[in-house]
Amino acid sequence: MKSAAKLTLTALGCLAGSVLGHGQVQNFTINGAYNQGFILDYYYDKVNTGKFPNVAGWYAEDLDLGFIAPDAYTTPDIICHKNSAPGAITATIPAGGTVVFYWGPNPWPHPYGPIITYLAQCSGSCTNVDKTSLRWVKIQESGINYSTQVWANQVLINQGNKWSVTIPSSLKAGNYVIRHEILAAHGAGSADGMQNYPQCINLAITGSGTKSLPAGTAATALYKPTDPGILFNPYTTITNYTIPGPALWQG
Repeated sequence: MKSAAKLTLTALGCLAGSVLGHGQVQNFTINGAYNQGFILDYYYDKVNTGKFPNVAGWYAEDLDLGFIAPDAYTTPDIICHKNSAPGAITATIPAGGTVVFYWGPNPWPHPYGPIITYLAQCSGSCTNVDKTSLRWVKIQESGINYSTQVWANQVLINQGNKWSVTIPSSLKAGNYVIRHEILAAHGAGSADGMQNYPQCINLAITGSGTKSLPAGTAATALYKPTDPGILFNPYTTITNYTIPGPALWQG
């Protein structure tokens, strides 16, 4: 039976999530196999019992299922969300395999904005990596379809809150953190209006690939509040959109 404190904290967390309508990667599949992500319940498990299930998804204290604002781009919270810490275990995927991220609760409420995914290699196990040492390389990006004016966020909604990312088949085997991020742009017309939702998962990539990631970028240097893809008017016909962050690595 849940304690009264657990019930109260969980209720407050659910209320915050329902009011703000945001979310997190609640689970993911690797080549079709289900993996549990870090969910808000686990934070309350930690508060009440001192422990929570071991998952590859990174611990984070986004208690309102909320976002990182541009005024926090130079803080560690932009790395893998608020007060994040490495997942306790690592999920395994072959180079060339596909990760499908499921964002919950459903439906995702923001149809405007890009979706971006990065990889960073760990020198040892990612379960105890210093998150500030990670250097990120962009492996996937999707902005807006100029013909239809449909954003990546809307595509995710159309796909039932799911987003697929393929690990480059040429990538060298090793331990990596994948950083999957939605940028919700409904407020991007105002300073500090973009909403970033970074989520991280430990991956052990296997296979016979030979390519190492190029030199990456610290998360605290990925974006600036005045970048053209961060501060712009989303409520007009978009004919030229610069997806935030460094250049895409093709692998």
